[in-house]
Amino acid sequence: MSGHSKWSTIKRKKGAADAARGKVFTKVAREIIIAARQGGGDPAANSRLRLAILKAKEVNMPNDNIKRAIDKAVGGGEGSNLEEVMYEAYAQAGVAVIIECMTDNKNRTLPEVRNVISKRGGNMAEKGAVSYLFNSLGLIVFNGPTEEQIMEVALEHDVDDISASDDGAVDVTVAVEVFETLKEAFDKAGLKYESAEVTMIPSMQIPIEDKEVAEKILAIIDALDELDDIQNVYHNAQFSDALLDQLSE
Repeated sequence: MSGHSKWSTIKRKKGAADAARGKVFTKVAREIIIAARQGGGDPAANSRLRLAILKAKEVNMPNDNIKRAIDKAVGGGEGSNLEEVMYEAYAQAGVAVIIECMTDNKNRTLPEVRNVISKRGGNMAEKGAVSYLFNSLGLIVFNGPTEEQIMEVALEHDVDDISASDDGAVDVTVAVEVFETLKEAFDKAGLKYESAEVTMIPSMQIPIEDKEVAEKILAIIDALDELDDIQNVYHNAQFSDALLDQLSE
């Protein structure tokens, strides 16, 4: 899985853009609602809810908001009819795209997703066509501590991969079951990370060197992110450092 640092760099930029648009609280609240509805409102007995609350705290969601989201789920109120839906698609250059949604109306969501993708030169894919290229893993990203400091803690746990990029960022990937324990170990060691989340990481990436192609791919991702029902968008495009610099200009 080496080389996914460049992928996560783009994802981090996308995450910052989401926060700027003020949508991050809504997305986290939906995740809390779904998690609490499926596994109950007690975080101690519901690992998915614990992770959702963790994400909420990382984006500075007030405790009152977190409690309201849980109450909605267990009380059968607003948000109780939300359901998870995943769509799959191809962007330019055969790039695989996974679109995770939380919606109260699939008949609204699917046409919106299809319209965004087809208008920008992509294609919808059959279920399972691209999802096999991704794995659900914990991803902890550092930008400060050295690789040696990180490895000293990480190697005491069953990590999948540790990779460093040229800009000094270090990505640690780990099985979902180990994610919480490893994150707590980094906290205890005083190692500050830039982000920590359970995400979908591609097992195979498609190198993209052409700026125009990259812009078209990101146009699809941006437009999908603008849709209210979209929770997460993942892709397996790999952008070179030089291209990342161009795209950030």
